Amino acid sequence: MFSARDPSDLDRFFRGLTEHAFHGQLGIVDPPLVDYVAELLVRFIRHDQLRVLPGSEPVACDAVSHMLAIVQHEPPEVARDEYRHIGDYTLFWSGVYPESLRRFQHPSQPDHLLDYREAGKQAYRLAAALEPEEAVETRHVLALLSEEYDSCIVGLGEVRRAWGEAA
Repeated sequence: MFSARDPSDLDRFFRGLTEHAFHGQLGIVDPPLVDYVAELLVRFIRHDQLRVLPGSEPVACDAVSHMLAIVQHEPPEVARDEYRHIGDYTLFWSGVYPESLRRFQHPSQPDHLLDYREAGKQAYRLAAALEPEEAVETRHVLALLSEEYDSCIVGLGEVRRAWGEAA
C-alpha cells in the first residue's frame, strides 16, 4: 500500500510520474536527466528543503535575487551547489507551480524584474561549469538541464497534472 510518509514510496511515485511525462509524453529519454528531475521533486516536497540555499552557512531564502547576491561571494565549490539549488528552485516553481510566479514577480517583491527561466538556465550552466572535470555525468546532466530547461518545465507541468489525477 502506498504511503506518502514513506520516502521510498514517494520516490517511486515521483519517479513513475516523471518517467511517464518525460519518456511517454515528451519523448525525452535520458535516464540521468529524468532521475534528477524526479529526485528534485522528492527533495522539494519538503518545504524546508526548498527554501534553504546550501553553502558554508546554509541560508533560508525565498528570493532568487537574494540567492544570486549570496552566491557571488562564495568560493567555486560552494557556488556550484548554490547555483544548482537556484536552478532547481526556479525549475520547480516554473514547472510545478507556475501560477506562483505572478506572486514572486509582483512589483512589491525582490524578484519582480527577474526572469526565472533565464536565471534557472544560467544557474545550471554555471553549476555545470564549476563541476570537477572527473564528474562527467553530473556535468552532463546540469548542462542538459540548462539546454532542456523549457522542456523540463513542460514535463513538470505534466507531472503535476498526473499527480492531481492520482490524488
